[in-house]
Amino acid sequence: MSKTYHNLLQNINFEPDPKGLRIRTIDMHTGGEPLRVIIEGFPELKGDSVLDYRRYCRDNYDYLRTALMFEPRGHADMYGCILVPPNDEEGDFGIIFLHNEGYSTMCGHAIIAISTLAVQMKWIDVKEGENRLKIDAPCGRITSFVKVKKGKLMGVRFHCVPSFVVGLDRTIEVGGLGKVIYDLAYGGAFYAYVDMHKNSFDFDLSPTSYRELIAKGMDIKHAVMDADKGIMHPFEEDLSFLYGTIFIDNTEQASGTDSRNVCVFAEGEVDRCPTGSGVSGRMAIHKDRNEIDFGETMRIESITGSVFKATVVSEEDYGPFKAVIPQVEGTAHITGMHTFYIDPDDPMKNGFMLR
Repeated sequence: MSKTYHNLLQNINFEPDPKGLRIRTIDMHTGGEPLRVIIEGFPELKGDSVLDYRRYCRDNYDYLRTALMFEPRGHADMYGCILVPPNDEEGDFGIIFLHNEGYSTMCGHAIIAISTLAVQMKWIDVKEGENRLKIDAPCGRITSFVKVKKGKLMGVRFHCVPSFVVGLDRTIEVGGLGKVIYDLAYGGAFYAYVDMHKNSFDFDLSPTSYRELIAKGMDIKHAVMDADKGIMHPFEEDLSFLYGTIFIDNTEQASGTDSRNVCVFAEGEVDRCPTGSGVSGRMAIHKDRNEIDFGETMRIESITGSVFKATVVSEEDYGPFKAVIPQVEGTAHITGMHTFYIDPDDPMKNGFMLR
């Protein structure tokens, strides 16, 4: 055996410069969409609510968001979260969502993943049957339910915040596309929903259209942001922005799936899963059009073929809107556990992004 290879086998522990920062994460995916859960090493966030913690993170530690989401530690479509105290004693914990553009208000795939992790890590007293979690997101409290059968985790469903329709069949002129018909709805975040059957596009919702979906999705998002004055949350100004564009078309599977969602959000990220908040907004749209009733289930697939099941649990008045409480169901899995080191002398320590 060579001396170098012998030394390699004997010296595998890295002792970083103490001036650097070590951040531990657990990486997961929900239907193919990544989630980097930051569990240790992130500086303390100050505030009295999840929205306070989010503002403090944005104002003081945004360089750590880019360090952990961007290359070389992440990539253009990376997603992450930080766990924080809940808004009150009734909650289990709060959560802040991170991505390539900043900080979102709601993320269903992250709720499914973090609920899975809470059971697997035994952050709660796990029992046979249904385990309930109360999670405070920037958009409000999310209740999730983790089913355990004979000690095995069987899946997660969650009840989203009140979700509502702002307008149906609105139109916007978009350069390169002409007139685009869209619905505007909220499911913890605002989306422009674009039905492929109502529009004449020269691309589809398959992976081969990936780059065009990003370009056209962002064109539609920016056009709607500039022209549509309905992107206003009834109670919280911090939630009043358009998060993304969701394209809707027929499913490519023959397994009883109802339709396909492709969500282009933040700064051109493409969701690998069907998008929990996006599916929540769709439940409001379908209920408004009398296309779904209480207890009926829709199966919605993503660009990867992963599937969320969704239904409408109840209705309620929410400011000026008739809102629904959607239920969304899916599964998540751990992909790795990491200790990231941020070297103060690294000229790329804060990350970069190429697409």
